[in-house]
Formats: sequence, structure tokens, C-alpha cells
Amino acid sequence: MPGKEKPLLLVSPLDWGLGHTMRMIPVIRELLNLGCEVVVACNSMQKIVLEKEFSGLKFVYLDGYNVRYGRNRTATIIKLLLSLPNILIKVKNEQMWFLRFLDQNKVTAVISDNRYGLWSPGIPCIFVTHQLNIRSGLGKIADRIVQRILFKRIKAFTGCWVPDEKSGIVNIAGTLSHPNKLPTIPVQYIGCLSRFERCTPEHSGSGILIILSGPEPQRSILESRILAQLKSGIYSDVILIRGLPQSNTLPADIPGIVILNHAGTKKLNRFMCAAELIISRAGYTSIMDGLKMQKKMVVIPTPGQTEQEYLASHLYSEKIVVSISQKNFYIDEAIRRSASFSYRLPLINMEQYKAVISNFIASLPS
Repeated sequence: MPGKEKPLLLVSPLDWGLGHTMRMIPVIRELLNLGCEVVVACNSMQKIVLEKEFSGLKFVYLDGYNVRYGRNRTATIIKLLLSLPNILIKVKNEQMWFLRFLDQNKVTAVISDNRYGLWSPGIPCIFVTHQLNIRSGLGKIADRIVQRILFKRIKAFTGCWVPDEKSGIVNIAGTLSHPNKLPTIPVQYIGCLSRFERCTPEHSGSGILIILSGPEPQRSILESRILAQLKSGIYSDVILIRGLPQSNTLPADIPGIVILNHAGTKKLNRFMCAAELIISRAGYTSIMDGLKMQKKMVVIPTPGQTEQEYLASHLYSEKIVVSISQKNFYIDEAIRRSASFSYRLPLINMEQYKAVISNFIASLPS
């Protein structure tokens, strides 16, 4: 009797920064562990990152949304609003792309991280998101309208996975992932996702790890501010990861400072374990990573990215992170505030997603 054919899973993360791509790494790893064949639909930058994590992984090109921010909070909100028609066009284009892909490939199921066009009535399609309660920055009425529109699109999928705790002492994404009303399709809270391994007890940590990320020009604006402070010569034992996996050039050397364009999972895992303090954007993936590593974090919300602004405020009130605005960010102030802050880092189970994925694969038609 011939062996059972491997299920073919199409996985596609949103390209809005690299956070969505990074949090799909443990999902892809688990699918491969379960004997699935995985094809990743992504753009060229995402492919560069994932090729460094997996050998032999298959890729197909799918254009991203290519979102850019403004140079300040107001400009970013306006820019995002003006980009909505283009985003809707992109969603329609990816739906058409997906239907063509299905014509040529026998896909068993789809896992889409915030890509609204990757669904078809004929196969199981999972939508992954932690944002079921949108913060538009335009008030509660606008938030409800946006939520209604997104829920209408989400219900085209067969299921929704939320990378957060369903209940407990603290829900990491707060009201973002816990709306008063859920989508009408089955919703599962799969626990937090992180590609990293927990630090061993001997890793008490020293020094500072700074991780930059996110769309331009805000990534570069923050980098310029940080580099100017590092050049003062008063800091040492600092590692700066620029978040530029496609770049082959680096800023001028700064004594005592290690600057890298990108670090793969294993190297970054070591850096995080060796650090006393992590400074990063208030991206959800970065926060989940910091929680798994049980590290003190100072987060800098991207101006105008209302999701990050909410997360930073919510987690600061829960004593999980220190939050400092970009315009008020100084490294010495970050060190001082972190040293005097009463962190309460919850030790949460970061393996729940494995059971969810295993049950999902077992439920697929043979």
C-alpha cells in the first residue's frame, strides 16, 4: 500500500515589517516536524530571512503591501488612511493570485498571517491575527466600522488563530485580541509565538541589545537618533541590530559598539540571552520574544502606528515593559528607567500552538 501523501501547506505572512514573518517561523518549523510540505508565499526580503532559517524550504513570490510611514505621527496616520484604497487593491490581487496558484498546485490547506485574500471555499484556510479590535486612531466609531469590514473578510476563512492567551492573569495584546464580539468563524487562542529558545539560568545578562525594525522612514529616523547617541563614546557593551537583511553596507565603526544589519535566530537568541536590557520597537512579535526570554524591555512605539502605541501603553500599565516615546528617547534615560522599574514578567506557556497545529493537520482530508 502506498504511503500517505504529505499534506501541502501554503503559508503566507504579511510584509508589514518583519514581525509577521518572524512569528511564522515556529509555525513553519512545527509543520515540517509533522511531516508537511510547506510552500511560503512572500516577497524577496521575507524570502532572504526565511532562507537563513530553513534549508530546502520552497518559496513562491507574492508581492507585499509595501507600506511606508510618514515622518511624524500625524503624517503616518494620514499616509495609512490614503493607502487604504491601494491596500484593498492588493487584497484583491492576492485573491486572484491565489486562485491561479490553486489551479496549478494541489494545496491541502492555507495559513495566512494577516493576508486577507488567501482563502478559497474548497480548502481549509486559517487566518492568523492578534488584531480583532482595531485601533485606527480616529475614535471608537471609526474603530467599529473598520472592525466590521475586517470581520466580513475574516469570515471567508474556515478558522482564525489568535497568538495570545485566551484568559489568565494577563492577556498580552489586551483588548486588541479580546474584542467584545468575535468573528463568526471558529476562533482559537493558540498562545504566544516565538522562534527563540528560553535562556538557561546562567544567562543573567549584561549590556544592551537594540533591535530596530518596521517600515521606513521611521526605522531610519530612530536609527539616526540612536547612532548619534552611541557616537558620544559613553556607551559600551552595546549590540545594534539594524533590521536590514537585504543590506550589505554598515555605518561607520563606533568603538565598543557591535553593529549588524541582521542576525539569524540562533545568533539573535544568544544576543538576547546575553543582554541585561533589550530596546526595540513595540511590535507584538518583539514583545512576545522578550516575554519568552524573560528579559527586561524598553519599547519605543512607532509614531502613528496606533497598534504599537496601544500595546506599549497596555504593557507598561501591566509592568511588563517600559515605554518611551521616540521623540523623548535617550539611551541613558532608558537605562535609568529600566533599572528603577518594577517589572512583573509573567512566565507563560509558549508551546500551546503546537497542539493546535497538530490537531489541525490531523483534521485535514487525506
